[in-house]
Amino acid sequence: MRHRIVSELMTTDVVNVRQDATFTEIAKLLAAHGITAVPVVDDTDRPLGVISEADLLRKEASRLDPAGLLPSLRPESGERTKADATTAEGLMTSPAVVARPEWTVVEAAQAMERSRVKRLPVVDESGRLIGVVSRADLLRVFLRGDRTVREEITGDVLMRTLGIPPTAVTVHVVEGRVTLRGTVERKSVIPVALRLCRSVDGVVDVSEHLDFKVDDTGSPAADAGSPRRAQLSP
Repeated sequence: MRHRIVSELMTTDVVNVRQDATFTEIAKLLAAHGITAVPVVDDTDRPLGVISEADLLRKEASRLDPAGLLPSLRPESGERTKADATTAEGLMTSPAVVARPEWTVVEAAQAMERSRVKRLPVVDESGRLIGVVSRADLLRVFLRGDRTVREEITGDVLMRTLGIPPTAVTVHVVEGRVTLRGTVERKSVIPVALRLCRSVDGVVDVSEHLDFKVDDTGSPAADAGSPRRAQLSP
């Protein structure tokens, strides 16, 4: 079992700018490449920050309405400085929050969530820019086919990790929604199987219809030779 890693999902042909790139140059670059942000790098290709459309729009939003119909915004001093900036050095959001190519999709997603960013420059061991990974890139794991997800759960989760043969538990996957049906030896295996299935890339939800032969959880024992339905919520 393994999560997909950043190097498998990132964009490697990265558009970037230097600190002295002008506002107009950056706007043209975003439009020409159909992108919404660019990393700002130094002379050694190490990321210093990121400029997004939102950074550029501060300048437009801070302007006075010629007709005087709209209230003027009063940004804080830091935002005011960005709105007045004309080069990448002043426009960028810094420092850059970066990812490593060996990170899993979970690590990258958590970094984005903590920093409230939509993309991460990816750097090598020396800190040089080698790619960019975005939210859209991470969401590609949910485009994995149902057959691929089913084979990973059957082979990696059930057989190799938990030692459950495919004759004991069948796996159905429809649009990323997984259903487990069958009988396991021990009741305690059921929550473990559910947790591991949920960790498989591309899985949206997991439900189970599993019986067990032995109740090893400390609850009243099942009758010998008579499987009991696990009373667990999916």
